[in-house]
Amino acid sequence: MPKIFTQIVARPDSSRTARRIEEQGFDGISFVDSQNLSGDVYVAMATAAVATETLELSTGVTNPVTRHPAVTASAIGSVQRVAGDRVQLGIGRGDSALAHIGRSPARVIDFERYLIAVQKYLKGEEVLFEDLKFGETVSRGVDELGLAASAIASQINWLPGRLGKVDVEVAATGPKVISAAARHSDRIMFALGADHERIKWGIEIARKARKDEGLDPDEIDYGAYVNIICHSNLEKARELVRGGLSTFARFSVMHGEVVGPISSEDEKVMNELHERYDMRSHTRADSDQASLLSNDFVDNYSIVGAPDRCIERIQKLSDLGLDKFIFVGATLGSDQNAAAESDALIAKEVVANL
Repeated sequence: MPKIFTQIVARPDSSRTARRIEEQGFDGISFVDSQNLSGDVYVAMATAAVATETLELSTGVTNPVTRHPAVTASAIGSVQRVAGDRVQLGIGRGDSALAHIGRSPARVIDFERYLIAVQKYLKGEEVLFEDLKFGETVSRGVDELGLAASAIASQINWLPGRLGKVDVEVAATGPKVISAAARHSDRIMFALGADHERIKWGIEIARKARKDEGLDPDEIDYGAYVNIICHSNLEKARELVRGGLSTFARFSVMHGEVVGPISSEDEKVMNELHERYDMRSHTRADSDQASLLSNDFVDNYSIVGAPDRCIERIQKLSDLGLDKFIFVGATLGSDQNAAAESDALIAKEVVANL
């Protein structure tokens, strides 16, 4: 059966939260990396690692803009030293972490270059200085120092270490990022909704990209982010899931054009979501954008309802070949008592039976 992670923000009680999540039977935690909205992801991962024994830990997700690839590789490698072999690096083009510093997501061509560089660092390989031009403007090249001699490449000498290389997982929605991930990552984590046909579409793109590159299409893993609320009251479940779902649905229309197979009605919802999305209310259940999602859209793109229904949907997606799910539950602005009921049901009735 697939591994089940839950997603949380980095916060002062990360160690206590991690222990509780481990006791509930989850396989891992994915920590949000958005510096203006939560604490440092690597500090949170390290404290969670010390507090747990088997729980896996991942960034969910970092980006190629706020940290140099050497810094990212060193940070995740350091967490692995503390945690043992239970760490993954989740990365995407960037969203709220960049919007809150006035930036947009990284261009796909630069994202792919970053992936190549960070993978080389994690393997302990050299990265040529000329391949490390990621838009730094605050300092000049080392040749300005007039040194008698200097290296022409960068390497993290202590990686990969005795535990082996950290796996790199790419959060992907559009065909260009899916293809880049297929060429350079260890697992693709689809952010396409809990829609069977859309994820099937993503897998087909990934397999073609690997074949075109001369790579074995079967030698890569797949997973998915899914917005999920488990509750006996379907209307309450829909209400609780809307905040997080508005964020993930927006990824499919990030630049104004919907990607992937979609019905005409759902396309209308996504287009309106793109036009009215307010980053100041990012992920909030009481946001304007959350209210745009129709019941049919919620039912198609998220997993809501009683435990049996949630399990059935997860198993159907798992049958496509997904071996990992990151559950995204209720967000800020939700009814916290109802959210707690959902969390308890997911742990006791869903995770326990998958």
